[in-house]
Amino acid sequence: MSDHSLDTQPAVLGAAGGVDPYAEFRIQQSREIAALMRQLVDGAVPVSLSGPDAASLTTIVWSCDASQQRIAFGADADSPQLQRLLECEEATCVAYLDAVKLQFDANHLMLVRGSQHCVLQADLPRVMYRFQRRESYRVRTFDRGSPTAQLRHPSLPDMLLSLRVLDVSIGGCALLLPDDVPPIAAGVEIHGVHVALDADTRFDTNLKLHHVTTMHAPSRAARLGCEFMHVTPQTERALQRYIDHTQKRRRLLSLG
Repeated sequence: MSDHSLDTQPAVLGAAGGVDPYAEFRIQQSREIAALMRQLVDGAVPVSLSGPDAASLTTIVWSCDASQQRIAFGADADSPQLQRLLECEEATCVAYLDAVKLQFDANHLMLVRGSQHCVLQADLPRVMYRFQRRESYRVRTFDRGSPTAQLRHPSLPDMLLSLRVLDVSIGGCALLLPDDVPPIAAGVEIHGVHVALDADTRFDTNLKLHHVTTMHAPSRAARLGCEFMHVTPQTERALQRYIDHTQKRRRLLSLG
C-alpha cells in the first residue's frame, strides 16, 4: 500500500544532461497555469511549500495576479518554517485538485505585511507540472457531514479525540489537529482508530503518522498525514465508493 503522506513530497524534476523526465506532464501555457492557480485560490486548497534546506509549511494560495505575474500565499509572520523559506528565497509547491497533483516553483519569495494580515508573495510560475494519480485517488472531503476519525491521543491515553478528516485516499488520510490539542509526533502508530466518513463508510483501523505540518495563519493547527494500516478488502471497496462519489459531487459543483 502506498504511503499517503509522501504524496505531498515534490517529484525530483532535474536530470543529468538537462533532460526533463516529466516533460509530458509539463504545462507552459500562461492561460492554463493562471486557470489552475485560480482553482487553488477559489477552493482554498492546501499547498505544501518545501525549501531546498528541507524547510516546509502548509498554506493556501491567497491570490493570483496574472497581470503583475505575482501570486500570494497566506502567511504567519511568526512561523519559524516561514523564516527558513524566506532565507531560501524559493520553494517547491505541491497541491492537489482531487486526483491531480500540481507541482510548481515559487521564486523570489517575499513577506508583505499588511494592516490585517501578512502574505508571502512570489513570481507566478512560468512552468507547472500536472500529474494524474491514477493508482491512489485522493479527494478533499466536504465540510457537510463532518467526516471524522476518533482516536486516543498516543501520549495521553485518557484524551479521546475526534479529528476532522481533511482528505482521503485508498492508502490513507489527512487529519486536522486543532491548535489547543497537545502535538502528536510523526512516526507513531495510533491503534484503535474509528473513521466515519459518512453513514455508509465507517471502519476501524490503525494509523501510521508519517508527516506533521503546521497550517496557515491564524489557526496554527496541524495537518497529520496518515497511512491506513491493516485495511480489509471490504473497507477498501467502501473507500473507493466514497472517493468516486466525492469526485462526482465536486465535478457537479464545479459545473454549477
